[in-house]
Amino acid sequence: MTELLFDGPTDAARTVALAHGAGAPMDSPFMAAFATGLAAHGHRAARFEFPYMAGRREGRRRGLDSPRVLRETWLAVVKALGPRGLVIGGKSLGGRVASMVADEAGVAGLLCLGYPFHPPGRPDKLRTEHLRALKTPTLIVQGTRDSLGAREEVAGYDLSTAIAVHWLEDGDHSFKPRKASGRSEAQNWDEGIAAAAEFAAAAGRTERRRQCTDTS
Repeated sequence: MTELLFDGPTDAARTVALAHGAGAPMDSPFMAAFATGLAAHGHRAARFEFPYMAGRREGRRRGLDSPRVLRETWLAVVKALGPRGLVIGGKSLGGRVASMVADEAGVAGLLCLGYPFHPPGRPDKLRTEHLRALKTPTLIVQGTRDSLGAREEVAGYDLSTAIAVHWLEDGDHSFKPRKASGRSEAQNWDEGIAAAAEFAAAAGRTERRRQCTDTS
């Protein structure tokens, strides 16, 4: 079982599990900011690393794990934390893999921070097919000029009605805006954290209502 790094109160009503992007670990400034930010809003954040990234501590560097290993790692984390009241997601790759297991895992919500709708420079190679039928309540926090899915591109995608997108003005794939925009990276991160925290709380309420309906 992969190591979990926690932030926030142990008795929080909501746990948000976050996986890193393809190139940076779970303790990168971006991941740390969102985990501690969610904790400051009263949620418990749990971070983890896929096997290929965790190997860096032993000086082992390798390419991405296979899709099977990525999925199995996420499902193992969900099992360890328990799906009830759990929101899963993460940065780029981490959020994308979470989106592939969310319905199967039966979690309360899905939170994607900079979803990679297509590879760099390949807007024709979409990664959206599974998002058309997604049933898990989902929030995608996305920079308006993300090179892996800008606002004008995403507007034309066929996405499930369970998905909402919160746009961060002039943000790139890590939500960093240009100086000329008049915004700062910190502003976009704070706005993204606030949106994520609000979504996590709402996902829990929706889950409770669904459970009440199922048992009535």
